[in-house]
Amino acid sequence: MSTFQAPKGTYDLIPPDSAAYLAVREAIAAPLRTSGYGYIETPGFENVELFARGVGESTDIVTKEMYAFETKGGDKLALRPEGTASVLRAALEANLHKTGNLPVKLWYSGSYYRYERPQKGRYRHFSQVGAEAIGAEDPALDAELIILADQAYRSLGLRNFRILLNSLGDKECRPVYRAALQDFLRGLDLDEDTRRRVDINPLRVLDDKRESVQKQLTGAPLLRDYLCDACKAYHEEVRELITAAGVSFEDDPRLVRGLDYYTRTTFEFVHDGLGSQSAVGGGGRYDGLSEMIGGPALPSVGWALGVDRTVLALQAEGVRLDLPTSTSVYAVPLGEEARRVLFAKVTELRKVGIAADFAYGGKGLKGAMKNANRSGARYAIVAGERDLAEGVVQLKDMESGEQTAIGVNEIVAELESRLG
Repeated sequence: MSTFQAPKGTYDLIPPDSAAYLAVREAIAAPLRTSGYGYIETPGFENVELFARGVGESTDIVTKEMYAFETKGGDKLALRPEGTASVLRAALEANLHKTGNLPVKLWYSGSYYRYERPQKGRYRHFSQVGAEAIGAEDPALDAELIILADQAYRSLGLRNFRILLNSLGDKECRPVYRAALQDFLRGLDLDEDTRRRVDINPLRVLDDKRESVQKQLTGAPLLRDYLCDACKAYHEEVRELITAAGVSFEDDPRLVRGLDYYTRTTFEFVHDGLGSQSAVGGGGRYDGLSEMIGGPALPSVGWALGVDRTVLALQAEGVRLDLPTSTSVYAVPLGEEARRVLFAKVTELRKVGIAADFAYGGKGLKGAMKNANRSGARYAIVAGERDLAEGVVQLKDMESGEQTAIGVNEIVAELESRLG
């Protein structure tokens, strides 16, 4: 037993389970790569102010959940709690918006950190794949991202998820709604922290998951009743484009999401098989975020999908991913000459793209064949001094048990043919 354990609220990804996480990341990224999105990677920590301004000082993420620290040089930094602010900061710093090719379309994959009460599906260290389209205000862009996320989930075999859709209005119509919501909320029996939130950002109260708060929200004014004509038309076009693409969704007039920067389109992917942590991903439009962090006006839209929760959703549906085998061929040498010859053949097999492994450690035939079985290899190559004297090796089919003598120089071509 090791003296150390993973910190509370975190987990280790180890084989064979880690293969599913890699497959999920790849499946989410695949439709982005064929839709003009380029890969971006940002540091694991940023200036605290980036998240305070961008995510919102009234959000739980900034006030309660962010891992913030001060460096020896006096810099105030934070482990990134989400990806959008970091990606937009990097795009602005690199002047990607000045190349003349808008929107700037970027995707990313990485680890994020929030100090939360750990439970299944909610960790202090978690993994996401995200996509951002920066610098264009177009309902087709919002629809594209929703469609791509739906495509990614369905490519994994996920079926029992729902897409919730709403509009949060813009700077023209949201202030009117904000005032009406504040009037309503000030008449409720709320604790001091929540009352403070009513003054700073009342929409955050709608996102409060506590039952004692949700019960009082019955009859709260809905933003859809306050949308200006431009926001109504924009939202209706998003709905029409998604519908035309054959993607089902549910209108959710109470959907807010947990970040302050969202405007107009907002959406969430939920899976009812995950209990209280039902959101597997979400996103929306954030037209004012660039200006919040010191950049020019750059209307943008994006999403982030949780790798951890997507894996849990697949498990809840009983979906078994078709994962590539880590080993197709396992070489078992008997004697020093066979070690030299078979090690060279394993290297050749890997060069032509065949997953191959080797019986290291000088095990005997029985122990080495047990390892071959455990590896999941379809074929085992076995060779001893007598085989090599005859210029052959024994090729064993691990499924049928059939064993065939193959010329040493024919191994690679034979396995390429058999494994296709």
